[in-house]
Amino acid sequence: MKHRVLFVFGTRPEAIKMAPVIRAFKSQTEDVETRVCVTAQHREMLDQVLHFFDIEADYDLNLMKPSQTLHQLTADIILALKEPLESFKPHFTLVHGDTSTTMAASIAAFYSGSTVCHVEAGLRTYNKYAPFPEEMNRQVTSRIADIHFAPTNQARKNLLSENIADANIVVTGNTVIDALFDCIEILKNHNDEAIEHLSSMLDTNKKLILVTGHRRENHGQGFINICEALLEISNDPDVQIIYPVHLNPKVKGPVHEYLSGKENILLIEPLAYQQFVWLMGKSYLIITDSGGVQEEAPSLGLPVLVMRETTERPEAVDAGTVILVGTNTQKIIEETQSLLHDKERYHKMSALHNPYGDGKASARMLDFILKQKIVDENE
Repeated sequence: MKHRVLFVFGTRPEAIKMAPVIRAFKSQTEDVETRVCVTAQHREMLDQVLHFFDIEADYDLNLMKPSQTLHQLTADIILALKEPLESFKPHFTLVHGDTSTTMAASIAAFYSGSTVCHVEAGLRTYNKYAPFPEEMNRQVTSRIADIHFAPTNQARKNLLSENIADANIVVTGNTVIDALFDCIEILKNHNDEAIEHLSSMLDTNKKLILVTGHRRENHGQGFINICEALLEISNDPDVQIIYPVHLNPKVKGPVHEYLSGKENILLIEPLAYQQFVWLMGKSYLIITDSGGVQEEAPSLGLPVLVMRETTERPEAVDAGTVILVGTNTQKIIEETQSLLHDKERYHKMSALHNPYGDGKASARMLDFILKQKIVDENE
């Protein structure tokens, strides 16, 4: 009897990190029946990732709506998942990370009697408002999940401290490294006009600083502080800043107001995943509030300044591959300038080991699931 496995996700970051796991499970057609359900919490950005990794959704709930509240989204996801869960009857439902889709899907899968498997389990800040609502999404999912695929030993320790049974925790590494390595391989034989256009915009005589930002907790004064820091950094004639601007009006508004038309700053539309990976490879350092970038960049030898006051990814801070700068204008400026001009510090930071894995997390998850005994409800 085959293991029936359902993947549920809804955003671009989830799709990136689930893609290599889906590909691994789909390669085992004799032992696993794999189906994919997307909530489309993000629509266009999600579809780009699915297309690049050649993944088709078996169930597309298409729940994205303008100005959607968390209350409505959570309710819609739980209700919409009832039909695919009842028709497919998965033995295992895999959810990822910390989105509203993750929390709601874990609840729906629990209601259906499916074994809930949490990919990237155990990350914590223990501040339920930072990041909001992601921290509580993770914690709620952990209370529901039966199997916890923890990316690091620190994540495992967090789960153990919450009385999660050690037998239910599997330390795998982070699947974002699997996805990164897969993407790099695909790009070797993949012509992309957007990448060619990006290449024509870059000044190869300057140090490229890649910036991303979207976190709710940085909306308002936080983004104003960030923009003021970037303005000061851009005064260095040997620097070029490129910023793919998030489409959220609370991000796009202040960024374009403060930075549009400024010398040495390129504001561009959000990039598809493969284009972003290519751009990371051309960068000198990254300034971001993204969790995924904190995990990916060290594998490319890139120092990262994290525009958050706290992070659920302390391993990178402890390893020295990232530095927390928050939205403190002066701190962003000082740390950036230090890495631009202190070659010894830069090279030491860029040479450090990535604490998030070796690119084999997906294989470890597949191996674990295949070893689980299943009982068909008809037996």
